[in-house]
Amino acid sequence: MTIKQLSVFMENKPGQLAAFTKVLEANNINMQALSVAETLDFGILRVIVDDPYKCSCVLRDAGYVFQVTPVLAAEVPDKPGALVKLLDILGGNGLNLEYTYAFTTRKPGFAYMILRVDKMDEAKKVLTENGVKLVCQSELNALR
Repeated sequence: MTIKQLSVFMENKPGQLAAFTKVLEANNINMQALSVAETLDFGILRVIVDDPYKCSCVLRDAGYVFQVTPVLAAEVPDKPGALVKLLDILGGNGLNLEYTYAFTTRKPGFAYMILRVDKMDEAKKVLTENGVKLVCQSELNALR
């Protein structure tokens, strides 16, 4: 139960993110979540889209350097402290959270955490066994 994230390498200079979003817009690709990690010279844009395969084809044709990475999307209550349970489950089971970012949807009362964990299969098992709902790509698309 993983979803596909596109990690796109970009130069850290004006207009790069705008150019990227214009490529998605021109190809009717909807972003569902976005995170940017930057250094002085470049950045890594992590994006969840409604159609990862189409987006991969479009980005390849447009000359972007990117990687498709499996990540988890966990549903958490949209309230203070809700993330603590999820983090305690991972840490308590010796699982390292490499990075995370969040987004909300039109589903009231819930937020969604994108998780990249060092041991994905083990993380899926442990989170599910502890009552954390993980969503797949089609479920994620239905939330929009």
